[in-house]
Amino acid sequence: MTASRIASSLLAGASALSIILATGPSGAQDIDLGEIVVTPNRAPTEFSQTGSSVTRIGRVEIEEQSLPLVTDYLDLVPGVAITSPGGPGTESSLSIRGAPRRYVKTLYNGIDISDPTNTQVQTSYQYLLSGGLDSIEVLRGSQSTLYGSDAIAGVISLSTLGEIEPGVAHILAGEGGSYGTARGAYGLRAADERARLSLNVLGLHTDGFSSAAAGSERDAYDNLTVDLGAEYRLNENFSVFGSGLYIDGEAEFDDAFGDPPQDDPFHANVNRNRQIAGRAGFNLDLMDGRLKNSFAVQGFSLERTLHTDSMFGPYDADYEGSRAKVEYQGSFQAVDWLTLQYGIDHERQKARFFDSAGSLPIDASTSMTGVWGQGILTPTENLTLTLGLRHDEHEEFGGETTYRVSGAYLIPETGSRLHASAGTGFRAPSLYELFAPPLSMGGVPVGNAALTPETSASFDIGIEQRFLDNALVADLTYFQLEIDDLIECVEIQPFECQYRQIEGTSRMRGVEASFAYEVNHRFTLGAAYTYTHSVDQEGERLPRVPRHAIGLVASYEPFEKWSVSAAGKLAVDVVDTDGEPLDDYFLLNAKLAYKPTEDTELYLRVENLLDQDYETARGFNTADLSVFAGFRAKFGP
Repeated sequence: MTASRIASSLLAGASALSIILATGPSGAQDIDLGEIVVTPNRAPTEFSQTGSSVTRIGRVEIEEQSLPLVTDYLDLVPGVAITSPGGPGTESSLSIRGAPRRYVKTLYNGIDISDPTNTQVQTSYQYLLSGGLDSIEVLRGSQSTLYGSDAIAGVISLSTLGEIEPGVAHILAGEGGSYGTARGAYGLRAADERARLSLNVLGLHTDGFSSAAAGSERDAYDNLTVDLGAEYRLNENFSVFGSGLYIDGEAEFDDAFGDPPQDDPFHANVNRNRQIAGRAGFNLDLMDGRLKNSFAVQGFSLERTLHTDSMFGPYDADYEGSRAKVEYQGSFQAVDWLTLQYGIDHERQKARFFDSAGSLPIDASTSMTGVWGQGILTPTENLTLTLGLRHDEHEEFGGETTYRVSGAYLIPETGSRLHASAGTGFRAPSLYELFAPPLSMGGVPVGNAALTPETSASFDIGIEQRFLDNALVADLTYFQLEIDDLIECVEIQPFECQYRQIEGTSRMRGVEASFAYEVNHRFTLGAAYTYTHSVDQEGERLPRVPRHAIGLVASYEPFEKWSVSAAGKLAVDVVDTDGEPLDDYFLLNAKLAYKPTEDTELYLRVENLLDQDYETARGFNTADLSVFAGFRAKFGP
């Protein structure tokens, strides 16, 4: 896209946004001194006392846009980039601050939902629907001190159990539109003075469109998700909690090995994915609440099947993986200005793989135990400091120690908040990287049991400034991330490779800037800009990470019962996996809603309002202008 086309897109977007308007990426929407975030300290914490860089997208923002996928919202968060080789259901790539998704820990109601059977342990974001979510939190920077392996670039936490009004409420929602898309949802919310419960049943079907840009057949996607969260307080000192998750997804895809990617006219290429997970435990508060204890167990089971008929011929593979984890977390308020947090967790992963080609199967497991502690200090009224340390022992490679420090300082007289954080992280080698068999009989094993973790160090520093009696909030943050001890499959002879540690450092640095302006109670505006410079150990740019990303978001209530909202994203200067640039693009989504009553809503939603012809992965399609109509109704208090 030329400079004139970029300017034209921005002008068109700005014109549309001036009518439908848009709020900046979620990082700007939710900055509030009274806001509570959980991920920075693994416990409810006032945003004003958080030195780490965190974004929270609340239920109001999620319902305001009514987008179907979690990735639709993550793509608006500063520092996050999403790539999909086709429509919904295709394998989505995610990066935080330029680091790929294998460096991101993802939790769903506290459950680790990453796939232990994958080449690297990572989350399949394309199967996560947004319906029923109460909040999405994105914590950036190396966070292994609190979250263990994989949290090198950050942590994404999804929650469905928020504040619930007393009584029983039923929620119905439905939507239909372009590409034969239909989705529906049922939600149950119940609460009294002791208990709260959230249940969601979500379904999505789309006929889709050809993932391959050169193709014409449609690649369909189906998803059924059920989640449950509950908490019951027996008395003021003791409560029990539990959550469950079931995801059953099936997606067609096109062959990525061709140049250009090849169509699949016989619908032979299919990914099937079934996940079942749960978490349960109890909280025990002692010493008038100064001593808090939480015990939990969680389990995750995944079955996925790959069937493809690519240019290399037909291929079938089945994967089975599981994770079991036991964890304890405690905190003690030693004095008014010092709270000590600490914990221990033990995790075991298993993976089994077999295929129709007769490859030797993987049937392996490993375990890891971590112990951590952190101090939260408030030496003066407006200064909050944290200092944490963790040590993990892995069954294969031994020990790894990480740390984190953060600080936040409020200057009430000027409406300023200074914030900074630094920390280290690690990514344990996956079961595949450790134990994968040879690619051929008699060959060298692909896995390498002598691997040690990839490690990282990161820091960020910034300032938040408030104007106009807190109506306008601006934030500017500089970040830097370095990853060492990189693991790569190194070719050792033709058609044979083995995972080994390689020399060099992968480096990411950049700037995140955002602002949010509540013009009045009917009209909010915002924007965010992210600059990311990310290179591998050889100094080559990492693919599919925009060097410049601009987000625009807004909401407007022109009349009583009517509202308009929109979200736009401009991606500039992106290279693909071949090192060649992709065209820049500006994507604009909008929604017009009418609320006959406080608890009902009818809406019309448009994606790619400017009908941009763009790619996030070379040779793969993205949706044209698409129109959807939907409703949402709540019955109960």
